[in-house]
Amino acid sequence: MVLDSLRSGKLENISRHVGREDFRFVKGDVRDAGLVKDLVSHVDGVAHLAALVSVPESMRDPALTYDINVNGTLNLLKASADCGVKRFVYASSCAVYGNVEKLPIKEDFPTKPESPYGVSKLTAEDYVRKYFEDYGLETVCLRYFNVYGPRQAYSEYSGVITQFINRIKRGLPLTIFGDGEQTRDFVHVEDVVEANMLALKCGNAIGEVFNIGTGVATSIKQLAQTLLELTNRKNLEILHRKARVDEISCFWPCGSVSATFPFLILMYSALQLSSYSSEAKCF
Repeated sequence: MVLDSLRSGKLENISRHVGREDFRFVKGDVRDAGLVKDLVSHVDGVAHLAALVSVPESMRDPALTYDINVNGTLNLLKASADCGVKRFVYASSCAVYGNVEKLPIKEDFPTKPESPYGVSKLTAEDYVRKYFEDYGLETVCLRYFNVYGPRQAYSEYSGVITQFINRIKRGLPLTIFGDGEQTRDFVHVEDVVEANMLALKCGNAIGEVFNIGTGVATSIKQLAQTLLELTNRKNLEILHRKARVDEISCFWPCGSVSATFPFLILMYSALQLSSYSSEAKCF
């Protein structure tokens, strides 16, 4: 069963599942307490990924971010506890750490979010922990790093890979905010799915918090250069602009860009398609 408001997602992305006897899609909002309780009463486990996920959008509208990310989570937690759900997996974010200087980032690092989005995720984590401690709900928190994968829609809030791919396709220069040395740990959506499946089943995970990443870092400058090389668009410029307030990174220890981005070959092929968004593995 899938509950989604389709605020940012598209039903066509899961069209291959629609119509299956073992699959049900419900268009709705996690802030609708009545709907949430009705749906949760029919399941054994909940993987909660619903959220407003953009850092810049959260800065524009922190109240909406809090409402969806915190109140929506509370609705799901209460319904899960009331209906006897066995396991609750919460999708958190590396944004809860803020900008960290010491590497690598570990789960026991201090949390100091620097955006309304990060604050909302950490607040929701606290509620998840309390439902484990006070109500006995089996919970697991997964702190995603920079997720990429198929069918990521392009928008002004898209992640850096999607932004770069879109500009390359249009023959535009790539814009980097700051010096480009800021790093990201890019993790493929299939690995994130696997982490969720394990969290729903593994007994040792109950009550714990886990970072979900690869452990390999790539700078934004490296990413831009690699994309231009793989797409044979080295003629395009890389422009540097003043670092933005919302340019908040999830840092990770340095590694090999060539090892980190085999998926960029797929992006190159996707540029030859009329619509790359349904094929390219990008976030």
